Amino acid sequence: MTINCNGALIDLTIPKVMGILNLTPDSFYDGGVHKNETDILKQVEKMLDDGATFIDIGAYSSRPNAVHINEAEELQRLLPILKVLTTTFPDILISIDTFRSEVARQSVEAGACIINDISAGKMDDKMLETVEKLGVPYVMMHMKGTPQDMQQHVTYDHMVKDILFYFSERIAAARALGIADVIVDPGFGFSKTTAQNYELLKHLNTFKMLEKPVLVGFSRKSMIYKPLKTSPSEALNGTTVLNTIGLQQGASILRVHDVKEAMECIQLTQQLTA
Repeated sequence: MTINCNGALIDLTIPKVMGILNLTPDSFYDGGVHKNETDILKQVEKMLDDGATFIDIGAYSSRPNAVHINEAEELQRLLPILKVLTTTFPDILISIDTFRSEVARQSVEAGACIINDISAGKMDDKMLETVEKLGVPYVMMHMKGTPQDMQQHVTYDHMVKDILFYFSERIAAARALGIADVIVDPGFGFSKTTAQNYELLKHLNTFKMLEKPVLVGFSRKSMIYKPLKTSPSEALNGTTVLNTIGLQQGASILRVHDVKEAMECIQLTQQLTA
């Protein structure tokens, strides 16, 4: 199972790590931490040294009740950093976390090689055709509503079946346009209660029937720190536990803030198949 990133075939038979770089001031865990170019370069270098295959850059916060920003501001936050990173790390594989087709287009033209869309094309009807023209892998996530109201949309008939149906429809739409590499993200923490997140995790291996790589993002989310009655800053151990379970359930990509620990999860779970 491979994806094509800037001409490089990335083998997802052995799971990979996607390191998170938030350029937003209001993300739930690291908002506002990376304030200047020096800090950003240091953080990205650390993630790459620790083993990240991809760096996922987000300039629009998608946490519940996040403040909405316009396209111009998203691009203003994103493009200068993208230029610096591709200049400093010529071989870097950058994913762009956006639901806007124009942001996707300009980012890929500036050197990004994956689009990671929380809306699976539902918040911008030009996204799928743009991704097809760009010829890059596409991560489609499950979410109902928008980041501003998604936690008001947590009612399902049969949650796992509903999400599988959602992906079947979105994959068919992508295939009809000729998008070659699709990755599915079940959207832990998006339009789901804590109990629903764990129900989804319990049945994560069901998504193998889609015959697409599965990306999971548990990192420091409320589904960890709320049951433990702690905080995002204290949720690394819980993240490691869920990453391990996710790998055992067939996840191909771990999207994380803490790359070293995620790599250790992969290295140790791989011992079970050696």
